[in-house]
Amino acid sequence: MLMKTSRHMHTLDVATLAFRRRKYERIAPLLENAYGYPAWRQHLPPVDELVSTILSQSTTDTNRDMAFDGLKQAFFSWEAVRDAPLDDVIAVIRPAGLANQKGPRIQAALRYIAAHQGEISLDFLAEMDVPQAKDWLTQINGIGPKTAAIILLFAFNKPAFPVDTHVHRVSRRLGLIGQKTNAERAHLELEAIVPPDDYYSAHLNIIRHGRTICQARRPQCEACPLAAQCDYFTAQSDQIMGEEAL
Repeated sequence: MLMKTSRHMHTLDVATLAFRRRKYERIAPLLENAYGYPAWRQHLPPVDELVSTILSQSTTDTNRDMAFDGLKQAFFSWEAVRDAPLDDVIAVIRPAGLANQKGPRIQAALRYIAAHQGEISLDFLAEMDVPQAKDWLTQINGIGPKTAAIILLFAFNKPAFPVDTHVHRVSRRLGLIGQKTNAERAHLELEAIVPPDDYYSAHLNIIRHGRTICQARRPQCEACPLAAQCDYFTAQSDQIMGEEAL
């Protein structure tokens, strides 16, 4: 599996890749000690996962769930959502925010799936390998690497590593990815660094760590079990020591 992902890593040299894999090997047991090792479970059916992930963009989990539950209550099927007047869909998903963007995006995704598969189902992705499935999903307008990876990991238990804002921030601070690595490229780098069997647990644990300890504005470095392995903490400590020495 790592060989499949590493073919995309032409700008990450072998030594850097090996160094970051070793770093992850030191970080993984610390994450497990802090948060456990979540066993995979199917979260939502594939199409539900797609719609939920679109709704999750730039909002909270609570608001996403309100909008998703509203869709399920207001419409009896995804075909009904696809065929409903756009204004009706927008009104139902308004709690998730950006409803004027997300409503058309959801309907367009449902239409795309139906047009290419003859029904609104993503079950066929189970028979594809990860690169093929990612390529198919990202042909849908508004579906990027994160949404594709979420569908494949959470709905099918396929080895794809989703990178949300928490994963991107924490993995960059730790030094698992480069400081200038964008979120799209981070998917490829983390899939090459983290063993595929760990994708699910690492994704969930890094998110949890980002929400509770390694927050965006005020990371609680003094309480962080990963501090000894963290590039950000080391840099901050060196800066403080340098200022004290002046």
